[in-house]
Amino acid sequence: MEHLKGTGVALVTPFTKDLSIDVKALESIVEHCINGGVDYLVILGTTAESATLSKVEKQQVMDTVVRANAGRLPLVLGVGGNDTAKVIEDLQTLNLSYFMAVLSVSPYYNRPTQEGIYQHFKAVAQSSPKPIVLYNVPSRTGSNILAETTLRLAHDFSNIIAIKEASGDMAQIEGIIRDRPQDFLVISGDDFTALPTVLAGGDGVISVLGQGLPELFSKMMDLGMAGDSQSAYAIHHQLRPLMQLIFEEGNPAGIKSVLENVALGSAVVRLPLVEASASLKNRIGTFLKTLNPALA
Repeated sequence: MEHLKGTGVALVTPFTKDLSIDVKALESIVEHCINGGVDYLVILGTTAESATLSKVEKQQVMDTVVRANAGRLPLVLGVGGNDTAKVIEDLQTLNLSYFMAVLSVSPYYNRPTQEGIYQHFKAVAQSSPKPIVLYNVPSRTGSNILAETTLRLAHDFSNIIAIKEASGDMAQIEGIIRDRPQDFLVISGDDFTALPTVLAGGDGVISVLGQGLPELFSKMMDLGMAGDSQSAYAIHHQLRPLMQLIFEEGNPAGIKSVLENVALGSAVVRLPLVEASASLKNRIGTFLKTLNPALA
């Protein structure tokens, strides 16, 4: 799974003012990411507001990204949920031929035990035609995939090939890196921990901010993976205020404000999310101008 190392980005789903999918903006974001040097694209994750997309709209997003990408970068598709049977049904009925792997979030709301999480992913692994990237994001799911459970799954199922770790717990992340099977990838799910993860021996990031500033973010990750921590941290410290700003009022409201500032779609989100406040938009715009005076 060498193709899933480095900088992946979790694509937004841009909307027009009438809340329909902005196909042209999505095509432009894909092109922006490719030109900026990202390594792969993740479709229909949390950042895509997939919870508010219909089945038809999800297919429209997949078709748009596949067409715009034109085979240039590896693609990963979000296929997860809190109903194991429904996840399995999706895996067996969706056309996954264009996707290298699926990103599958730990079941949310139900709050299963560690054994329940293990049995869920066991059933998913035994049914999936594509390799699986586990997704641990306790702030959204209400439960944490402990390192022991991740390692158990990684050792027991050869088609579970990676974890997107968004726990923010570097001790947990380092424990997985230390005891993982050979070739199992540990990918940061947080922009804040992206660089620390690769410097600890991890394999990259699935980033939110990376789609807004792909060239600078990819450069940081490339430097980190090459072991140049000083140069990489210089960029990390430069970007850190923006990392904080884009999550201040929730994701993807912040990153959509960034994309609006660089003329890649509107800041529109669907309820129950709301657009970034005028104050936050102003602070994001001001910060972006310090990075790139051409935006002034």
